[in-house]
Amino acid sequence: MTRQTLILGSVGLVLVIFAVGAWFNTNTQTADTKPVSPPAKQNSLVRSYSPILGAKDAPVTIVEFFDPACEACRAFHPIVKGILDRYAGKVRVVVRYTPFHGEASLKAIAVLEAARQQNVFLPVMEALLANQPVWASHGSPSPDKILKIAASAGLNIEQAAAQMKSPSSVGIINQDSADVEAVGIRGTPTFFVNGKPLTKFGQRELENMVRMEVEKASATQ
Repeated sequence: MTRQTLILGSVGLVLVIFAVGAWFNTNTQTADTKPVSPPAKQNSLVRSYSPILGAKDAPVTIVEFFDPACEACRAFHPIVKGILDRYAGKVRVVVRYTPFHGEASLKAIAVLEAARQQNVFLPVMEALLANQPVWASHGSPSPDKILKIAASAGLNIEQAAAQMKSPSSVGIINQDSADVEAVGIRGTPTFFVNGKPLTKFGQRELENMVRMEVEKASATQ
């Protein structure tokens, strides 16, 4: 789990993101620049475009601030999937892009956004996590290998090349980065359950919090 600050280097993809940033600011919600009130913070947790795992209308929402290059995110993915299986139809997971590991994270996130648009988000996400040591070594990352790994999970690379640079994709990545700042995310994975933060990080703590929220939701149905 990293505590690094958000890195947006001067690599090619980052230049594209900032070049289109002005377009995004005039066509979607602007980033929060002041201390966030509770309603605004809730809006910053879930966006309409955010990838969703599980039932879209589930009464319990886990928001995961996720970095595909984060080793702890990789370790927690089976735990999150286990929760979804245990509470099928009752829990959904909203994934928020959190590029805390520089160029490799940012390229992987752009690929994941293209995968979302192609309806292959989960298989591509799992392929990137399974092969994380290949492309996301913190000592010598190899972002050039990301697309090949994603292609093995069903991503159309030709379509992805255009999608990764499109104004909508750039805007989504910029908005998620702004929300990471607005909510005050300092490490990944960071979880919220029905808008409430997981105050103590751990598998048992996450499972217990989800269970309590499922029980509350069941009691009101």
